[in-house]
Amino acid sequence: MDGDKVRFAGVGAVSPSIREKIILAVGNVTGIDAVETDEDDGLTPVFYTVEKGDKLWAFAENAMGNGLKYTEIYEANKPMLSHPDKIYPDQVLRIRQEGVEA
Repeated sequence: MDGDKVRFAGVGAVSPSIREKIILAVGNVTGIDAVETDEDDGLTPVFYTVEKGDKLWAFAENAMGNGLKYTEIYEANKPMLSHPDKIYPDQVLRIRQEGVEA
């Protein structure tokens, strides 16, 4: 750990699904501001810290241009989220998007 950042090396040995879950779980630890890996797959992670009153629909609309994509956010953040309507302040949601600056 380097301050508020965590760096993973050699994560290519696990499946992309497991890799995303590890990064998401570590990113939700209090005091961790960033999780970095040594792989560049062309997708830029977008992180969002949930605030009181937020809804996945609104986040999908702002981050992805379409509120219907809330299901993609929900799926990408399992098992941290048990249901799309159950998000809580200070949770960190992680979305992988091509061409979006983090």
